Amino acid sequence: NNSMLTPKRVKHRKWQRGTAKGNEVRGTELAFGSFGLKCFETKWISAKELEAARRTIIRYLRKGGKVWLRVFTDKPFTTKGAETPMGGGKGNVDHYVFPIRPGRIIFEIEGIKEDMAREALKEAASKLSVKTKFIKE
Repeated sequence: NNSMLTPKRVKHRKWQRGTAKGNEVRGTELAFGSFGLKCFETKWISAKELEAARRTIIRYLRKGGKVWLRVFTDKPFTTKGAETPMGGGKGNVDHYVFPIRPGRIIFEIEGIKEDMAREALKEAASKLSVKTKFIKE
């Protein structure tokens, strides 16, 4: 798992799960592009999902335009083997996730018409496991 969305180094290799409560306070307004995709759910988004969504958007930006990813997956997610008995400590890091809360902007795009932007973000949203909404400035 060596994608763009894997941290180069982390303070602790394995994290405790914790719970994401409340609404997002940071990253709730458009800061870079004119259109964005806003989240309306509390969930963990995996690096794989984000990467798939990002590729989908890039396909729409062939003629120019720019995309910003406003989240970064820095939380290690561990799993143990399928047939492993209980005990024996915490499993190995499998992939990385981002604990997202309602109100957070995930993607921003710039440089294409609104209907195209809507289309691109709608398709990208289908790759994510969270409820989202198209927003414009």
